[in-house]
Amino acid sequence: MQFITVDEVKRVAFVLAQKQLVGDEPIPSFESRYAGKLENCLAQSAVTYAKRSLYPTLIDKASIIFYLMIKNHPFLNGNKRIAVTSLMLLMYKNNHWLKVDPRNFYEFAVWIASSPAKLQKEVVEAIKSFIKIHLIKRT
Repeated sequence: MQFITVDEVKRVAFVLAQKQLVGDEPIPSFESRYAGKLENCLAQSAVTYAKRSLYPTLIDKASIIFYLMIKNHPFLNGNKRIAVTSLMLLMYKNNHWLKVDPRNFYEFAVWIASSPAKLQKEVVEAIKSFIKIHLIKRT
């Protein structure tokens, strides 16, 4: 399984979000992000307990990364847009893609952002379902 790195988020996902996903507010420079937050979001997918991964599958890992990149706000602005492009990058690196209308994808990210933190488990399960519905094998 391929993971995404901070450098890849900077070089690919961040740039795509800035150029392709126009929002009401501009995305500030990558260097303005909150120190350590992005790193923690990406690292969470590799967490283990009793030598077992808490997120064993690609969908599990993708779901927690997507959730945390939206909810933990590693960037000053553009967190949902960067989370969307980062999720697509992770899928691409693992020979998959999400076939979904961009507007629906963004509205789903907005729903996640507005969800109560106490419902994290349920929201992550909803993300898994969303990914499963839209997941296709990349050829």
